Amino acid sequence: MNQQNDNFLDKTFTIMADIVIKVLPASQQEKEAFTYYKEGLVAQSSGQYAQALESYYEALQLEEDPIDRSYILYNIALIYSNNGEYSIALQYYHQSLELNPKLSQTYNNIAVIYHYQGVKSSEKRQSEIAKKLFNKAADYWKEAIRLAPNNYIEAENWLITTGRELN
Repeated sequence: MNQQNDNFLDKTFTIMADIVIKVLPASQQEKEAFTYYKEGLVAQSSGQYAQALESYYEALQLEEDPIDRSYILYNIALIYSNNGEYSIALQYYHQSLELNPKLSQTYNNIAVIYHYQGVKSSEKRQSEIAKKLFNKAADYWKEAIRLAPNNYIEAENWLITTGRELN
């Protein structure tokens, strides 16, 4: 997608979000939380991760709905993961799952981290650690696939080729 389309989508999202905020029968606190969340999404999509985290943390302070909180936590985890801070990302992903165990992309992202760590352990010839990490990745991918069949074809193929079928 080119920059012009990205700008159009950002502007469209912002306009729609503003309309939703004005029309929704929500408390002032809920509207404020959504505003911070929206600001976080915009900052995150433009690569301004520090600003995005600041907005998400503000939204988290205000948001009371567990499902909405799970999405805020998920996006915080994405930023830490993108910055290579995997242990922090995993903490936020797990918090997200505690609030919303149906968020398949969270299971997928946890699996991706464990798989990456497994590859790194293999490269260091730490085969037992690698095996444990690959098995963890498999468990999380299986759950992601169970929740969203056909969304994780590469993970399904990896499970099959490594002998960790979907049982």
